[in-house]
Amino acid sequence: MIALSLAEIADITGGRPHDIPDPSVRIGGPVVIDSRQVEPGSLFAAFEGEHVDGHDYAERAVAAGAAAVLAARPVGVPAIVVPDVEKALGALARTVVERLGTDVVALTGSAGKTSTKDLIAQVLQHHAPTVWTPGSLNNEIGLPLTALKATAETRHLVLEMGARGIGHIAYLTGLTPPRIGLVLNVGTAHIGEFGGREAIAQAKGELVEALPAEADGGVAVLNADDLLVRAMSARTKARTVLFGEAEDADVRATEVRMTPAGQPSFTLHTPTGCSDVTLRLYGEHHVSNALAAAAVAHVLGMSVEEIATALSSAGTLSRWRMEVTERADGVTIVNDAYNANPESMRAALRALAAMGDSARAKGGRTWAVLGPMAELGDAALAEHDAVGRLAVRLNVSKLVAVGGREASWLQLGAYNEGSWGEESVLVSDAQAAVDLLRSELRPGDVVLVKASRSIGLERVAQALLDSEGEVAGR
Repeated sequence: MIALSLAEIADITGGRPHDIPDPSVRIGGPVVIDSRQVEPGSLFAAFEGEHVDGHDYAERAVAAGAAAVLAARPVGVPAIVVPDVEKALGALARTVVERLGTDVVALTGSAGKTSTKDLIAQVLQHHAPTVWTPGSLNNEIGLPLTALKATAETRHLVLEMGARGIGHIAYLTGLTPPRIGLVLNVGTAHIGEFGGREAIAQAKGELVEALPAEADGGVAVLNADDLLVRAMSARTKARTVLFGEAEDADVRATEVRMTPAGQPSFTLHTPTGCSDVTLRLYGEHHVSNALAAAAVAHVLGMSVEEIATALSSAGTLSRWRMEVTERADGVTIVNDAYNANPESMRAALRALAAMGDSARAKGGRTWAVLGPMAELGDAALAEHDAVGRLAVRLNVSKLVAVGGREASWLQLGAYNEGSWGEESVLVSDAQAAVDLLRSELRPGDVVLVKASRSIGLERVAQALLDSEGEVAGR
């Protein structure tokens, strides 16, 4: 963050200094919400959560080196007391971004946000100093915390924006107004909360509505292959740049193919030329993510050769997203357990199928260890059934459905699609899945692990990579 005095922060946030002997003291470290992350000169923002109240850690934060605390009440140590810590943090982020004049790139979508954000960040790093959202900290707290990491040297600020309902993205764009807005897709993630894809499209489109006009440099980067996203061009005054495999896309891919390992390769076309790309990521769905990143990079002035080189060297920055690890015995574990929705489940299964072609040549099999997908509302039964059916159609060797009712729907879909005998199995929990796999895996097998974040199925992948093979906390 750029250096600001405590007096300036109080003015920006509408706060009152408490127990601050010298208001001219400047914040020289990061803004944090975890006292364990405090560095000398930090500002510690005390949030009151459901289980933990940050105000209780104010003294610890200052003892660790924090210059002051952003708090909702006096805490007995130097503090700026504000009516609402969340809003104060947002106001601080907006002021810092405005003063820096950094190019803000914001992105949203139903699936692939974090993977695409990571690609954009790695590509833009080849161009100029870039700050980006770590992991999936894409809400009203995570977004300003990311923005406040920007410094005077930062040229690009890449921010992932999530939405739990109408108005959420509009609020986030108010905190850090973007110049470039990217919408990846409109799917069925959180459809139980939104009520339908049209409502999801309405929420995602708030991003392009917040962009400045074309004359002021605003650019909307839209997926040409998603009709609901393409239609968002009518909701913005910004210039529109289309990406995808459609022939009229400004940034597009041709000659898409898969390597034997399941990594996509294609020819990248931009208005300035074309160049070949081979991704280090797994799964054909990453082609669309890579095109989105390429479109953003093109808008920011990178050449097609620079973009292709950067994409071909980019890896996975965020954990539990198609993390591919081969064990010493030749079993490959694909940990994609961070989260799941119908679109990402289908993409992961197709990636597993592509990897399976190579595995079968070595006598190996493909395993899909899948858990429930959350927040699907009335569509839950149909969507889980469809995923189970797809596993059979893609010739996955064995489906292991983990959990209760929703998992039984996955197995039912596989059964109804023609999965017989031991081709699919329902197990009660993560440890049961580990026990089954440890007894049956053989060299050459490929195991995909995926479910909604709330299920914690990453414990299966971790146990399979651990010599003990036990689920943590059993």
